[in-house]
This record gives sequence, C-alpha cells and structure tokens, in this order.
Amino acid sequence: MPTDFFTRKLDEKLAELPAGLPADLAADLPGLDPSWSRLVEAGDHTFHVLDNRVANAQVTLVCVHGNPTWSYTWRKVISEAGPGVRVIAVDQLDMGFSERTGTTRRLGQRIQDLDDLINALDITTPIITVGQDWGGAISLGWATQNVHRLAGVVVANTAVHQPEGARAPLLIRMVRPFIKWVCVKSPLFVWGTTVLAQPRLRGKLRDAYLAPYRSVRRRMAVGDFVADIPLEPEHPSYDDLAAVASGLAGLANIPALMLWGPSDPVFSDLYLRDLEQRLPHADIHRFIGAGHLVVEDADVAGTIHRWIHADPAPTTTTEEKRSPLWRALDTRAKDPMVAVTEATPDGHRSITFRELATTVCQTAAGMAAQGIKKGDRVALLIPPGIDLSIALYACWRRGAVVVLADAGLGPRGLTRAMASASPQYVIGVNRALAAARLLKWPGERISTHTQSQMEMRIFGAVTSLTELQTLGQSDPLPAAPLDDDPAAVVFTSGSTGPAKGVAYRHHQLQAQRDALMDTYAITDTDRLVAAFGPFALYGPAMGIPSMVPAMKVTSPGTLSAAALAEAVACIDASLVFASPAALSNVAATADELSADMELALQNVRVLLSAGAPVHPNVLRKAKALMPNAEAHTPYGMTEVLPVADITLEGIETAGLGNGVCVGVPVSGVTVRISPLDGTGEASGVLTEAPNVTGEIVIQAPHMRETYDKLWATQHAAATPPGWHRSGDVGHFDDEGRLWVEGRMAEIITTPEGPLTTVAVEQAIELLPEIAQSAVVGIGPPGTQQVVAVICPRDPPGRPRLAAIHRADAVRSAAGVPLAAVLEISKMPVDRRHNSKIHRGELAMWASGVLAGKRMTSP
Repeated sequence: MPTDFFTRKLDEKLAELPAGLPADLAADLPGLDPSWSRLVEAGDHTFHVLDNRVANAQVTLVCVHGNPTWSYTWRKVISEAGPGVRVIAVDQLDMGFSERTGTTRRLGQRIQDLDDLINALDITTPIITVGQDWGGAISLGWATQNVHRLAGVVVANTAVHQPEGARAPLLIRMVRPFIKWVCVKSPLFVWGTTVLAQPRLRGKLRDAYLAPYRSVRRRMAVGDFVADIPLEPEHPSYDDLAAVASGLAGLANIPALMLWGPSDPVFSDLYLRDLEQRLPHADIHRFIGAGHLVVEDADVAGTIHRWIHADPAPTTTTEEKRSPLWRALDTRAKDPMVAVTEATPDGHRSITFRELATTVCQTAAGMAAQGIKKGDRVALLIPPGIDLSIALYACWRRGAVVVLADAGLGPRGLTRAMASASPQYVIGVNRALAAARLLKWPGERISTHTQSQMEMRIFGAVTSLTELQTLGQSDPLPAAPLDDDPAAVVFTSGSTGPAKGVAYRHHQLQAQRDALMDTYAITDTDRLVAAFGPFALYGPAMGIPSMVPAMKVTSPGTLSAAALAEAVACIDASLVFASPAALSNVAATADELSADMELALQNVRVLLSAGAPVHPNVLRKAKALMPNAEAHTPYGMTEVLPVADITLEGIETAGLGNGVCVGVPVSGVTVRISPLDGTGEASGVLTEAPNVTGEIVIQAPHMRETYDKLWATQHAAATPPGWHRSGDVGHFDDEGRLWVEGRMAEIITTPEGPLTTVAVEQAIELLPEIAQSAVVGIGPPGTQQVVAVICPRDPPGRPRLAAIHRADAVRSAAGVPLAAVLEISKMPVDRRHNSKIHRGELAMWASGVLAGKRMTSP
C-alpha cells in the first residue's frame, strides 16, 4: 500500500481542512483543470463540485460518484464535453472535498442533499443524471422525483435492488463486520477500490483517488456508506432504496443509458439484469474486460457524449410480407419425407417433416405452459441435428428469442456470451448443462432428454424437451409472434475480438432465408449437407431435407472426404456448404473415397464455401470431387449474409487483383465504399466509384437489427444510419465486382500511407514453397513496418527467422518493403471456421520477437 506519496504535513492539513480542493493539490491531479473546482452553499452545507461552467448550455450533466471515490472520477466527462454541454461533478457531503458534517447520512438524506445542491446551482437546462456505484442509486432517486426536469439518465455499475435468492456481493459481506477497521481507521477500503480497476490504478492517478481520504476523520463517511447498504428489510435505508427501485417505472419515457464493467466483483451482471427489467427501453453497453471502476477502465466519457448527441436509433420494420420461418413446416406437416438427419456413432437417425412439424408445435405449446413467455431469451446449447431443429423452431413459434453461441468459442467465450445475452432459459445437452451450472451461466436449465432424478440434481435441469412436448399435447398453440418481434441473438466467431451478440428480428431472418433461396435457386426438390451447423438450421425454413456430416462441429477442418460423401449419399444431397478449412481437408483426404462415394458426390449441383477468403485452388480441388457442381463463394458476415456472390469461373475470369474478388452484390443488397483517409480510417463518405479503396458499407433487408448490449459498437457500425459498416476494406473494379482487401483493423499504416494486406499475402502464397502467409504491421501507427509471417510447406519445428534465400524470395514476391520474414508451423485461426487468421495476435507476437523476446509459438 502506498504510504509516501504525500508528506505527513499535508496529511495533517487535509485532516483539518474545511470544504474545498487546495489549489496546489488541484494543480497536481492528472486530467483535472483547477478552474473547474468551486464551492456551493446548499441546505446549510458546503459542497465541492467540479463544474466546466459552460455558458448558454443546452443540457447539463450532473455526475454523482460512489464510495469511496469523488468527483475526480468524472474528469474525462468534463474535459470531453462539447459546446452547449455543461458538466457538474458533485462531491457528496462528507466525501471528496465537500464539508465534513460529522453526521451519518443515509440514502434518503443523500437524495435530498443532491436535490438541495441542484436547486442551489440554479440549473435552467434539462438535466441528465450520471451515477456510478452509490451515485447510481442516489442520482436515480433524485431522477424519479424530478422527471419533469430530465433529459436522460445514465448509470454505471450500480444497483437499486438485491435480486431475490441472490446473496449480497462477497466483497461487501466480507467488509461489513470490519467496517471500522477496513474503511475508517485504515485506508484499506479506499486503496482496495483502486485495485479493482482494470488494470489497477498506479502512481499519480491512484494518489488522486486517495487524496481526499488521508485521515480517519476524512474517511468516516466511507464506512457509513458501506453500513448503509440495506441487506435486510429492517435496515433504515431499505424502504428508501425500494422506493428508488419502484420509481424507475416512472422513467419509461426518459432516455436511459447503462454502461457496465462485467468484471466487477461487487456489481456483477446480476444487477444489470435487474436494471434491464426495470428500464427495458434503456440503451446498454457492456465493456468487456472492464470492472467496477468502468469509468477508468473504458471509454465511458466518450460513449456518454456520443449518446447525448446521437439521434434515436430507428427500429427497423418491414412493409414486405414474408412467410414465417416455420411456414415450410406447416406446409409439409403431413409429408413423410425425411426433414433432418444427423450422424450418429452407429450410422444416422432422422425425423420426417410430419414428425418435425408436430413436435415443434407441441414443444412450443409446452414452452408456453412451462412459463416461457414471448420475448424471453432461450440459449440453445445443442449440437446441430434433430434436437436443435426442434428447439429452435419451437422457440420461434412460441415467440421466444433464441441465443446461439458457437461451442467453438470455448468455455471463456461462451461464459462471456451467456453473461451478455442473459437468457432466461438454457436448453442443452448434459455437457452444456454441466458447464452452465459450473460456470454459473444465467437461466433455468432444460435438458434435451428426460433425465433421472439423479441427473436433474447434478445438472440442475427443471424439465426437458421431451417433457415439454408431452405437456404441449394438451395445451393450445400460443399466438404466433409478429414479423417485427425479436427473433435471435447470434454471436460472432470472436475472430476479431470478443464475440458480439448480433440481434435479429423475424422479418430480417425471413429476408435472409429468401435471399439464400433466390441467390442459389433453391427449391423444395433440393437437399442440403452443411458442414457448418448454423447454416444447416435453415433447412426446415427452406422446406428442404438437411444433414450435418460426421465431424467435430467445433473444428470444421476435421471434415473428411468420406464423411462428406456419406452424408451426401445419405440424403441424396444437391447442395453442400462447407468452410475453406473443411474443403481443404476434404481435398486432402480424397483418396478415402470409394467408387460409390464418388458417384454420390456427382449429384451435387451447388457447392458453397464461406467464412473466410477462399483460395481458388481449394475450390478447384473440391469441384474436382463434385464435377457437376457450380462452386460459389458467398461473401457476408454474421451481421448480414449473403452480401455478394461469385462462382469459381467468376474468380478465374477476374484473375489476380488487389484482394479477393467476391463478385457482385446479390439482389436486394446495396454496397458502397467509404474511402480511406491518409491515416487508414474510413472517411464516412459513401461512393460506388471504381478503384477507390475504403471500408465496405452494406444495406440489406436481411441486415442485423443491432448489436446486443453494445450501444457504442452499434452506433459506430450504423454510420450512416441504416447502413452496416462491415469492418472489411475493399473496392469495386471497373466491372462492378467487389474486392476484399482485408480488415480495417489490420490495415498497416506505413510512412508511405495505408497498406491493405490480402494482395501482399496472395502474392507471397504464389511461391510454390509457401502454404500460407500473413502480413502484419509493427510499431506506432503512421510509422509501421511490414512483417511477413509464413507457413512453409516444409514447416519448421519451432518459430524462426526465414533463411536468407527464402526471405529474399518472399520480399521479391511481396512487392512492398518487409522488415522481417518469420516462419511458423501453423497460423492461429478462429475456432468457428478454422480459417480466419488472428493477425492481431501475430502482430503482437512479431513485435515482441523482433524486440528481443523469446521466439515462442504465437
């Protein structure tokens, strides 16, 4: 614990100091302008506030700190305020540099204190309250009593209610018996709060937080705040906090923003979920990796100010009437044809359209009887196959919102996804239910099959799909959801950062189904084998039989040629969808094919490969196994698919160019380019002019609604409104074809200007001895040097610098100056497609290696 950052003399001075921030101390606090500091007399007491004193303000932010922080917490909100925005950060009485009253002030009194102060400040503009920790409850308490004065409310990591059945945070329970010693007699609680930052606060920044609390006398209220947490109904502040909680219903028409650090040991996502239920209209942004001091950990200030000035996000609606996602099941409700087939260790099992339609309706009715309401979120943790198809379509028919997260995200990624989506229910196989219980994922657990009493105790399941189906046999089918109702939250692969939840409404998924059917002329005579589970889920929606081949779902590269051929033969498939990694292994294992397998593959008429750029050689080898198939590579992403499409013949016609040619936009999709500026950023202007490199921006009826609980991400991606910024960089050629040159986040900003990566990598990969390459930038933006990381066909046992002759060949092929050429045996790739290279990881690794660190595998 720091002890020497202030002298004893200053400690004594602060201990006796009346209200006010000493000028010499203010000048030494990082990021604080001493001119903001002022004293305000209100309610017979003296408050210290930080006030930017903007003249002719149009709105005023009143920021309230928690315990044991002070107004300094909000310095960035003040410094980043734009014209017309006044920001006042309050030091509560007995806290910060406000007056030490010598009294114990409870929640109700502190709400009144805030009211006295706001009245004394004579604020004439509409007010936006901003609060964190205790400041959230206090500011919301004032807001509920002054709705007529509000322009909005903002809260960060706070609580207004202890959810039923949940224990108080462990940290609080540990401190409560020792308040006097931990909070008052020693600065441990104050110091400990700085440790909760991600990363922990150090140096002058830490000292700034400790500055007001350098003596026992100045820390009395720190202990009072902890003691005032109403953990039991008889607590003096219990009724006041309950009044705040119930009063939030009165803010239904007030704009609200919740900013959350999910890595908070005090206010976990449990409290966010409680606030979501009380303010369901609120915008939310969860800052992954941020904790209790989210204001320090993340760009809270910038997000607040962007939110203030943002136009309300339009809710997408559709005037075009499309058929429901389950319409094909209704149409084929009496059809004995097999609908879904899944591979099993002993062969395969299947369900007919008639059985599937009946079971989906019974399960939907059973869900309603069980208490699953329209709009409830239901996470489906089931491998692709019959059970997943039943659960998915039953949820949609019930009006529930499905949450789909790939098992390839791993335990950590899935835990983040479940915490973010906050499902009310989780339907899963035993392995998934065990993880849900062990990792404390939210939601009541439902098994895919009937469990024994022992299994129910072990996995914590309250019922099963089988029991829901039985329950639904005697219950009416619930009313169908509307086209504009929410339908799904689908998580991205996590290949470009933490996986994001992408929210869709029914009409957007309907449009996606129709776009796929129109683009590839899919009719009810087709049959689909999908080596990518999520794509297989559309089989019932399109009214065609479908199957996922025998493979490790979380590792598409495990698909063998024999397994693909067996699945094609099993359902007489005419359509095949597989990732580039899956097709590469299919080609590599082609010698496993029997004559009958080869014959079955000849019936495939369309081959689709997507998920990452597809090398033409991969398509050629796959097409050689399916000679009658037209090979396509659709371009798209979790947020909108398909965007564009190109055939193998189209790729060959386009030839080599700057990037990967992905064809022309499919019907109904509009694509534009936002040109890059000299720093590698998109300018925001949209153009369709040829040979202009910039960010690819998309508009389509099957485009996602929003990013779930990621307001700042959504705001940035939906610029201009109604469009989706893809994060990909590319250009149109003279023929109107779209070329993808890489990712915006992976642009290398050299002294000569921005450099996109894909064309350089493709040129290197033309060398016969190079299997794969990735080009990354190291160094500060604007001065970055280019490094090539290669996987030779004779892979090294451990990472190394390329031999001189090979490095010279790579430099010659690249066509751009290379600072170094490094060899590795295997590229780090995403877990969903096994195809997207983690160039960010490679850049960090290469930077460390070239700085002298040990050359371990990336």
